[in-house]
Amino acid sequence: MKTKDQDMNRRNMINRLSLGGIGLGVGSFSVPFNQPKEFNAFTRPVSFAIDQNKVRFFSPSFKNQFSIVMMADTHLFRDDKRGEPYSQYSNRMSKAYNTTKHFQTNKRTNPETCFINTLHIAAQLKTEMVALVGDMFSFPSEAAVEWIQHELKKTGLPYLYTAGNHDWHYEGINEPISTLRSTWINNRLLPMYQQENPMMGIREIHGINIITLDNSTYEISEEQLEFFTQQINTGKPTLLMVHIPLFAPGRSIGFGCGNPQWSASTDQNYELERRQQWPEKGHSATTMNFYKKVFSSDNLIGILAGHIHKQSLDVINGIPQIVTDANAVGAFLHVEFIPGEPIG
Repeated sequence: MKTKDQDMNRRNMINRLSLGGIGLGVGSFSVPFNQPKEFNAFTRPVSFAIDQNKVRFFSPSFKNQFSIVMMADTHLFRDDKRGEPYSQYSNRMSKAYNTTKHFQTNKRTNPETCFINTLHIAAQLKTEMVALVGDMFSFPSEAAVEWIQHELKKTGLPYLYTAGNHDWHYEGINEPISTLRSTWINNRLLPMYQQENPMMGIREIHGINIITLDNSTYEISEEQLEFFTQQINTGKPTLLMVHIPLFAPGRSIGFGCGNPQWSASTDQNYELERRQQWPEKGHSATTMNFYKKVFSSDNLIGILAGHIHKQSLDVINGIPQIVTDANAVGAFLHVEFIPGEPIG
């Protein structure tokens, strides 16, 4: 029998655990995490395991076995004459990912090929949903939005989309980032949301809530915090997907949502990206309250994110955050939900 001190040491080890890209492509890794007994809706233990880009969650509370495919950072750059008036704002990013190297084969490829191949894999896996978690576009091109809509329609796969910081950003337009996001979501990206709220989305699949929140400005609004709180309070097992990963100790400033160091003094790319600098005072109180809410949520299965272009894993307060490598190099996550006793 474990002593109280042994159990505390084990939990402290899990909470400190941080794995980068090293190791995730070699073998597998699993960690169990427990829900408190007083929580009635979702009381059984949950485990997760990672083997390369395959993620599995295990719990007796899951009703059915199913999977989703999640991708981020495809960085599509297709454009046409309609984009010519904005070429001065798209020039850098239109050349950023023309040719890439596949994350598994190291062979030359490109974002469009990678996106199509990922959809084909999702169809073969008979996945319940494709999650598009930001930076599908390098800039808000009408041609690219139309192309991705056409490819999604061809597969017939259900999908859920949330924006990344490049999706709505024409570099060099001198407006606040909140204004840019609103403008280009309404002018270009709106078809991606399937008549749903661009700032927050949800799918319930076999009793599991899958939530997307747009944190592409690194911040969370009061409305988003209220939405997340309402969904967590249902007691259902919940998976959260955001473009920008939440702060994890030891990680770069790119893990910037809820990062106490996020501010103008740590913003090194605003001149390169020709955008408004991050605020002098850092995050809003609402964003920090969201961060605390996420990592005190008893029924949160985990967090999936993108933005960093490198696969990584962190476990914070027993909750795993898994970041995918970029779909521009063919990467994606195949996420399975499996009923049964947890590993470990």
